[in-house]
Amino acid sequence: MFRSSLALLATCAIAFGACAPSDGGGGSGTAGGGGGGTTGAGGVSGDAGTTGTAGIAGGTGGAGTTGTAGATATGGTGGAAGTRGSTGGAAGRGGTGGTGGAAGRGGTGGSAGTGGAAGRGGTGGAAGTGGAAGRGGTGGGGTTGTGGMSDPNTVVGWAAQGCTISGVSTTTGGGNATPVAVTSAATWNSNVTGTTARVLNVSGTITSSSLTTIGSNKTIIGMTGATIRGHINLGGASNVIIKNLTIIGENCAGISDCQAGDDAVAINNGAHHIWIDHVSVSDGSDGNLDVTDAADCVTISWSKFHYSATRGPNYGGSEVHHFSNLVGGGDQATGDAGHLRVTWHHNWWAENVVERQPRIRFGQNHLFNNLWTSNGDNYCVGIGFNCNVLTENNAFVNVADPIDSRNYSNAASTVVSRGNSYVGVSGQTADKVGSNAPFTPPYPYTLDATTSVQAAVMTGAGPH
Repeated sequence: MFRSSLALLATCAIAFGACAPSDGGGGSGTAGGGGGGTTGAGGVSGDAGTTGTAGIAGGTGGAGTTGTAGATATGGTGGAAGTRGSTGGAAGRGGTGGTGGAAGRGGTGGSAGTGGAAGRGGTGGAAGTGGAAGRGGTGGGGTTGTGGMSDPNTVVGWAAQGCTISGVSTTTGGGNATPVAVTSAATWNSNVTGTTARVLNVSGTITSSSLTTIGSNKTIIGMTGATIRGHINLGGASNVIIKNLTIIGENCAGISDCQAGDDAVAINNGAHHIWIDHVSVSDGSDGNLDVTDAADCVTISWSKFHYSATRGPNYGGSEVHHFSNLVGGGDQATGDAGHLRVTWHHNWWAENVVERQPRIRFGQNHLFNNLWTSNGDNYCVGIGFNCNVLTENNAFVNVADPIDSRNYSNAASTVVSRGNSYVGVSGQTADKVGSNAPFTPPYPYTLDATTSVQAAVMTGAGPH
């Protein structure tokens, strides 16, 4: 009898040994009974042995938390379903519940990120910084959608795409040229001229009333704290990038002095493919930054325009000449027709600006995701002679006449606005559709949510 009992125990031991549990759980599904027989009874024999304990551990399957198990499980031939089974198995049914975990492989469900949070559908999808959908997911998600912040290091708008002049169709500046250090007016003047591609790294403060006009194919980058005091002229240049500079104009005292003075930055005389990015411009005599005289294909981005203090009255009243940005020098400048295409995005018109934020003639101008906090102004965007303007997802805060479509326009002038925010404003905001049919920008761009504009621009505009 004793020998018979030993034999029986040995037989049971062999039987259970054939059903040894998988140690990968839902991770591999290769030997566990949880990923086992398709009959759910733990194997071919179906009764899991005479002990009736078959499939006991199969019931511990964790519903496929990792999602990659079960599908390949081929074990359970002894019918015991494994004492631990696949974590993806459902009571020894072969881990079929785990097949749904495929989304955990990196966010195959990562969608376009309408709020910049794309890729949240996959357990492995890392949501993508800046709304770059599903960067962690195999699905790749969408692009930035309507909620991700625009990349501040990439040129967007008319300077990037949509207009070609003299064979130039985008803006690359000095490209990969070896950087040259610029620390004085002399080194500025000797390096900005001509058409040779150059990258200039500006350091310190350069003060001069006679800085040389910038030539074509230049990238000018301010190092930390770099400041230009004077007048920067890009007359006739093409393919120029200016970034990360503080530019302080020559200021002025009265109306004649201001009107006769220089802009802090002048883009004129047919200049084209100009990108001004992350600059702070203040105290220009006539204006802070003007685009005139058939200049074209310009992008102004992530920049701040302001005045350091109010100047004396200019017009016999209380008004001062804090007129920041003019596009088109006059209604009679018919040579500007077909030019003056400018994109303004993520810019901030701030303290002490009174008018021209900007005022636009002739050109197709696109303004999106900009901020106005210039309290005490006369107007913000001036719709001028023969212009065609699109404004989208901008934020106007405590200003007067956010969009003046009445005082400077003519029968051809057009302005269309979409998605703007008006908080504490007064005066005009109305669209006006004249004989110029509203235009559609021919370049790709991403609109940030209007609710995020004020914080993003106040944090991001200006030198970085």
